[in-house]
Amino acid sequence: MSGKVNASKLALELIKDGVVLGIGSGTTVEVFLNLLGEKIRSEGIKIYGVPSSYQSMLLAIKNGIKIVDLAENEPEICIDGADQVDSKLNCIKGGGGAMTREKIVASASKKVVIIVDDTKLSEKLSIPVPVEVLPFSYGYVLRRLSKMCKPKLREGSGKVGPVITDNGNFIIDCDFGVFEDPKSVEQDLKSIPGILETGIFHAEMIDAVIVGNSKSARIVKK
Repeated sequence: MSGKVNASKLALELIKDGVVLGIGSGTTVEVFLNLLGEKIRSEGIKIYGVPSSYQSMLLAIKNGIKIVDLAENEPEICIDGADQVDSKLNCIKGGGGAMTREKIVASASKKVVIIVDDTKLSEKLSIPVPVEVLPFSYGYVLRRLSKMCKPKLREGSGKVGPVITDNGNFIIDCDFGVFEDPKSVEQDLKSIPGILETGIFHAEMIDAVIVGNSKSARIVKK
């Protein structure tokens, strides 16, 4: 059994009847939602969801979750994945391009649990940091970023040209190499007008990380 499945199964134990769930995005969240759909059907429970992307919204609907929004609901728990998690539980997210809405949903939630397989663990953060950028500001932002890191516009595989987020913006992936101070990196990035959000999720936002492998899963807390 995959690490994603085992992590998702352990996360399911946190989900109770009637909960308002913040829903992240990505392949691990897809596994989790499909398992949650089985739980909903077998136990006859009701789950309300605030999705962070069109992908998670469609998956939630498919699995019997009632869609609600942040205007009237505060999620009791948010379940999301991550692209990398360091030893202090800082995360990099945004491989799926939904980090802005993911960060909003996570910030609005009373509790945030990240689910990953053990291949996503690293002593320090090192993968490129995605940033969401207003298209109008792209040229200016790229010049500013070039002085800080190795920036690269993310281009689509199913269409010609750049990936467009659910918010209608571009994504630039910023390669800083290995870095130890996520807060400082995020502050530098967000000081550039035109950058809306980054894929850095500080450990202070995260209540727990569930790590799965082929045999089991465990909960890691700060």
